[in-house]
Amino acid sequence: MSLPELHSRQGAALAADHIPLHYGDQRAEYRAALHHVVLMDRSHEGRLEAAGGGCFDLIQRMSTNDVLRLSEGEGRPTIFTNPNGRILDRAMVYNRAGAALLVTEAGRGAALLQYLQRNIFFNDDVRLNDLAATTHLFALHGPQADAVMERLVPGASGLAGFNGLAATIAGAPVFVARRAPISGAHWILIVPLDAAETIWLAALERGQVYGLRLAGSLTYNALRIRAGRPAARSELTTDYIPLEAGLWDEVSFSKGCYTGQEIIARMESRNRLAKVLVMLHLEQFVQAPAALYEAGKTAGTLTSSVTTPDGEHLGLGFVRFGLAAPGGQLSAGDAGITATITGLAGTQPMLPDSPDTPPQP
Repeated sequence: MSLPELHSRQGAALAADHIPLHYGDQRAEYRAALHHVVLMDRSHEGRLEAAGGGCFDLIQRMSTNDVLRLSEGEGRPTIFTNPNGRILDRAMVYNRAGAALLVTEAGRGAALLQYLQRNIFFNDDVRLNDLAATTHLFALHGPQADAVMERLVPGASGLAGFNGLAATIAGAPVFVARRAPISGAHWILIVPLDAAETIWLAALERGQVYGLRLAGSLTYNALRIRAGRPAARSELTTDYIPLEAGLWDEVSFSKGCYTGQEIIARMESRNRLAKVLVMLHLEQFVQAPAALYEAGKTAGTLTSSVTTPDGEHLGLGFVRFGLAAPGGQLSAGDAGITATITGLAGTQPMLPDSPDTPPQP
């Protein structure tokens, strides 16, 4: 039985790429993610391997974060930007036995592979390999995710930061690693194709005592908007630079040159951003993208929106920096739906005071 067939037997509605959208009860999925733990198939997130003596040098010169001194198993998020400092892609980079493992945003594996391939010079010792054809990627989210991972891989829950390790589950080699949480803890499991169903069932069985439920990408989308996490094709686009998207902690301001560094460093040194990503509570659902207004004037763009299974209308949007104070009210879309700013997304070392106050560092 293939993994999509297993998902279908377990009640999943599948997207065109065979990733589960939901398992029939989105409210139960959402609440399990918030209070217990969920298991998701996230195999549309790309998995690339860069091997060879120059693999980390390639990523270092092409992206924002410092990846040269990653120890074995250590991971770090980084952003690939164009010469104007605009976002092309975002990836987690792990040191796996001296090779670089890159986990991309959903649907972005092939694009990042092609981008890296175009930037390998003649004398670079780098070999790229797309692991999507030979592996699946599963994820655990929720307050009990550490407990489930500990039952799958004893000792794993003690890993800190974004660290990962090679392990064995049901006799098959896997790589498990922490990632930034969107609800409780967040783990990924990269598993071989021929053992995927066995490992999926093992995770389901060992998680039952912790209230584990299967969940789909619709639940993931609600969780990531609730948590203020930007996504490809919405916030991670060439319309924005990493600092505007709240990704200050994924940019090194002390490393050597990389593509787009001059623009990003200039914006950081001037302590001024034109716009910033905020989290929004919407009075009614508004389909993104949509314009955001303040006093009848354009204030920004609603880039993501969702009605959660609990009935909340949430969104993410970029607004003018001076308007980005929590509690501020905007209107969204042509219908003028009230959108209240609940907070700034991601990491923002600069906070606006009021529309009339210059930004401060």
